Amino acid sequence: MIKSYKDKFVVSFFLSVFIFCASLMLPQDEIEDVDLSVSKVLTILGAGNSKHYPKSKDFSVSAARGEALFKEGIATKPGGGKTKKQSKHFVCTSCHNIEREDPDLAVVDPQARLDYTDAKGLPFLQGTTMYGVVNRETFYNDDYYKKYGDLVVPARENLREAIQLCAVECAQGRKLKSWELESILAYLWTLQLKLSDLDLNKAELESVYAAIDGNAEKASAVEILKSKYLTKAPATFGTAYDSMSKKGTLKGDKENGKKIYENSCLFCHENKKYSFYHLDNEKLTFKHLSKKANGYGKHSLYQVSRYGVYSKSGKKSYMPQYPYEKMSDQQLEDLRSYIDFMAQ
Repeated sequence: MIKSYKDKFVVSFFLSVFIFCASLMLPQDEIEDVDLSVSKVLTILGAGNSKHYPKSKDFSVSAARGEALFKEGIATKPGGGKTKKQSKHFVCTSCHNIEREDPDLAVVDPQARLDYTDAKGLPFLQGTTMYGVVNRETFYNDDYYKKYGDLVVPARENLREAIQLCAVECAQGRKLKSWELESILAYLWTLQLKLSDLDLNKAELESVYAAIDGNAEKASAVEILKSKYLTKAPATFGTAYDSMSKKGTLKGDKENGKKIYENSCLFCHENKKYSFYHLDNEKLTFKHLSKKANGYGKHSLYQVSRYGVYSKSGKKSYMPQYPYEKMSDQQLEDLRSYIDFMAQ
């Protein structure tokens, strides 16, 4: 008979340890039913990366607070009350989805991405999804150096620095406090990749589990896993001139262009949600867009898509550009075709 609170605690503790250890000794077929995270598997295989883990020893760190900051730009302070809004202009979801947005996580295909997000009812955005961001190894890749210069250097291999760069430069807001930053990290870890997200065939899955059991080479299993998703989001910036020069060789698909207009243009510009520039489905709007589409003005379809719109004095909010990986020249022609059609 358990006579004291201390005895109950000891029994409960050792029972928990026994259950945990037993879970590690599950038969092979039962292990394969568990939806393990990619990060956990890589750690077991000796290729884990813990530098992005949140510093959760601070009682103020909370994934729930991080989610609120990410989606709303404001959260409850640890001591009560509300934080100051991180940005007057944007929240993280202005430019980034939090759901998977590619049918194949290892392939960059803007059209497959458009079809997938449209089917899922997601916006078609300039930024890369935050789903699986903690599984990536580098950030602000490739041509983002052209835009932010040396600011990207500390952010390239450091997710904390990447988040701060986004908060201050991209969102045109204030720097995050330590507990806010760690809370956002904690939230992003809830969006990590699972084995079920990867396109693993039966033989590949068996190789991974054999390596976990110590019956196969771990390096090969790590290679298999990392071949199934991108460890970096590539970014190649185009020019308005190059995109406009494709008009004579590319035929626009207005139905595809409609998806882009509704899932991208209206997402930010309808009722001036994130912009001073209003868009809607009125013919007058399409006539204006069609007339201004060419050239290098601030309303040129090609100009704003490839260069974005930079902030001005008194108007710090701006439009980020679409890299080729997020919108192709073909898709720009599709969008142009839809606008011209609706302007008739």
